Amino acid sequence: MDSKRLVEFAWLGSSGLEQYAILLVRVSIGLFFAISGANKLVAAGGTKPVYDRLVQAKIPFPHQMAYFVSGVGFVGGSSLTVGFLSSPACVALLIDMTVAVVTDALSTTPKGLSPLNWLDDSLYLPEVLYVLSFIWLICSGPGRFSADYWLAGKLLK
Repeated sequence: MDSKRLVEFAWLGSSGLEQYAILLVRVSIGLFFAISGANKLVAAGGTKPVYDRLVQAKIPFPHQMAYFVSGVGFVGGSSLTVGFLSSPACVALLIDMTVAVVTDALSTTPKGLSPLNWLDDSLYLPEVLYVLSFIWLICSGPGRFSADYWLAGKLLK
């Protein structure tokens, strides 16, 4: 690789690798949510911690919502993993994580921080990073290596 291409890569990245980055992020986050949701739905007492957090956050119908949230994680994560209905899955998981940030995660941020330190602590939360990843995946699309890409090719011919 010559020095010009190396500098160009360092400054601009490589659009040729973009599809692999989308695949890596989509599958990794999808698997995380699918496995997490499945464990909550299948394991004995798996929804109990979710239920407890929902009660503490004063979310209505905590028992039903614990199953709903776990189901969204499993179905949305599974869908995202294979790249089928990726944008709707990202929207559902984005809403799920936004509610988690507002009702639970921000309560762990220490009180009395300067705005800059509060922002630093907030951006450190995994839920916030998931929200940002879902926004990126909605904007980038599911990528070339997805069921959505394959279906769009078949349906739009």
